[in-house]
Amino acid sequence: MTVSFRDDPLTPISDVFSRKLWVESFMEYRKADGSLSLCLASRILWRPFAFSRRLLKVENCRITESESIPLAWTSLIQKLSRATGIFLLDQRKRFSTMPETETNQRDSELFAPPSDVRGMTKLDRTAFKKTVTIPVLKVRKEIVSKLMRSLKRAALQRPGIKRVIEDPEDEESRLIMLDPYKMFTNDSFEKAELDILRQLNVNPQISKYNLELTYENFKSEEILRAVLPEGQDVTSGFSRVGHIAHLNLRDHQLPFKHLIGQVMIDKNPGITSAVNKINNIDNTYRNFQMEVLSGEENMMTKVRENNYTYEFDFSKVYWNPRLSTEHSRITELLKPGDVLFDVFAGVGPFAIPVAKKNCTVFANDLNPESHKWLLHNCKLNKVDQKVKVFNLDGKDFLQGPVREELMQQLGPLSKERKHSVHIVMNLPAKAIEFLSAFKLLLDGQPCGSELLPIVHCYSFSKDANPAKDVQQRAGAVLGISLEACSSVHLVRNVAPNKEMLCITFQIPAAVLYKNQTPNPENYEDPPFKRRRTDKAFSEEKTQIASVT
Repeated sequence: MTVSFRDDPLTPISDVFSRKLWVESFMEYRKADGSLSLCLASRILWRPFAFSRRLLKVENCRITESESIPLAWTSLIQKLSRATGIFLLDQRKRFSTMPETETNQRDSELFAPPSDVRGMTKLDRTAFKKTVTIPVLKVRKEIVSKLMRSLKRAALQRPGIKRVIEDPEDEESRLIMLDPYKMFTNDSFEKAELDILRQLNVNPQISKYNLELTYENFKSEEILRAVLPEGQDVTSGFSRVGHIAHLNLRDHQLPFKHLIGQVMIDKNPGITSAVNKINNIDNTYRNFQMEVLSGEENMMTKVRENNYTYEFDFSKVYWNPRLSTEHSRITELLKPGDVLFDVFAGVGPFAIPVAKKNCTVFANDLNPESHKWLLHNCKLNKVDQKVKVFNLDGKDFLQGPVREELMQQLGPLSKERKHSVHIVMNLPAKAIEFLSAFKLLLDGQPCGSELLPIVHCYSFSKDANPAKDVQQRAGAVLGISLEACSSVHLVRNVAPNKEMLCITFQIPAAVLYKNQTPNPENYEDPPFKRRRTDKAFSEEKTQIASVT
């Protein structure tokens, strides 16, 4: 019998059959050379929720006259039932797809930790011992490497478990661990696999081996799922800040917090401390109280982001590793010679990369600890000569150093200036409120519109249309409409129904200047152009326009 699979791209899957297995077959019986030939062609629609169909071809299935047709069907269906993703419902041409969730469920049952660890609050690693029966193939040790390349399908694919082990009964042999869900008997090998076994003179006889699993063999998610109450969320993710794992545990996880912390340390190389945030971020200094769940008490850490190094005390400053992409995005918007005002600079993730591009940077943070580490990190990354550092309230920074510098940047000689001015305001909880500091900030005649500062202001939104919500709130503070002259970028999802966004716009001269009478020599009010909203937003959330 020859069984082959190939993709059939000519006919797309219809919605009607996308969740079913469709079998259409025909048989042809013919007498030839004293035997009966059975030809079967079946088109099988498998892989639920996918968008392709597979063609299963069975050719040259020959049976003798002494065999009955039903027996031939039985043999054929037994072979089909071993095809990946298909299992037998009965022996009447009825098949169904095997959902991936069922495969995962069976795998979790076999390789899950013992059930009696449920409810454990103090980690006992010895309680995770478990013995499972695994099919194995005995081979000569000198051919193992060559053979493994041909047994990728059949071999056990379980992280943390060796696929080849010593044979306890024969030191010249090795045992190859096989997939317990694919390999049942000798007939479980495919033809190509049997051919290589025959060439290497390997007996395809499958044996059983009792494998002892220990705490080291289980993943962190498997351990926590086995320990926490059934049906409850399992925490296996965290933010990594140097050697620190930062978790945000939910209420039902708190009784297990020390165990969770220790598991995070055990299962993640380089992590030596696990902490849990125990209150919201303080809006003044942007730090939060934390509890050390397990490991070192030391919160002094070093992180590497976008090829820059930052050192700080994580317990006293704000740092979010999930903003790495956003730091890079803003940096790429600036060109050498541009000016950046970083109103809430933290320890420097915006200021330092921008300074490295030969830009002039004014960086400010109210938190004395952030100010200290900002100075330190500027020296560490050798940009301390390009960054002017301040320790002021955001409003005082905007109405003091920023105003003074803008008066020079946008003054009478601004015609000769070819660089841009950017203002970053990364304090999502309150930054929009600080936009009021721009109202009537500058004296004198307005500069040309192309020279007006570009603001990147961050905010949170729980609105059904977060982009429009941020535009309206920012516009309300400034006293203008921003819906036709701003762009909104989705930074990340912070929590269910809570988004972090960045609204970008040029400050209109009517807002920025006290004297709003334009100088005809250097000011022209161009029509607004429309800017493409960031691709990260879905169409439902970003029915907005923007101006360059």
